Amino acid sequence: MNTITGGCLCGAVRFEVEGDPLFSSNCHCRDCQRASGSGYLPLMAFPAAAVRVTGALKTFHRRGDSGGSTSESFCPECAARLYGQADVLQGMVVLHAGALDDPTLYKPQIDIFTASAPPWDHLDPSLPKYPGMPPLSG
Repeated sequence: MNTITGGCLCGAVRFEVEGDPLFSSNCHCRDCQRASGSGYLPLMAFPAAAVRVTGALKTFHRRGDSGGSTSESFCPECAARLYGQADVLQGMVVLHAGALDDPTLYKPQIDIFTASAPPWDHLDPSLPKYPGMPPLSG
């Protein structure tokens, strides 16, 4: 079983995850573009029970494209975003791959919300593409 670690810019918040990601995606939605300051946000989803966080967090809540609740958790000291959760991904924590101690552990599997990708964001041609959220298997 893999152990994945990461944290914020200032080190006040740390996380540890046991196991492999349920999925990894490059999300090109406008919210992820704004959160990352870039064309997309690289994300890794894990069962919430596998993720342990130490340190104080601040959480921002909003409505997602699905109409359900979505949240982003970040360090209140350095403002580094660490992970998100969404009603549509019940029971999962979606870590921001840039917060990993070893970012080479991130292996994207799909590109999502490509309809929002800016023309200067060069998408990997080998990855499956979805203009919005892909179908979720239950």
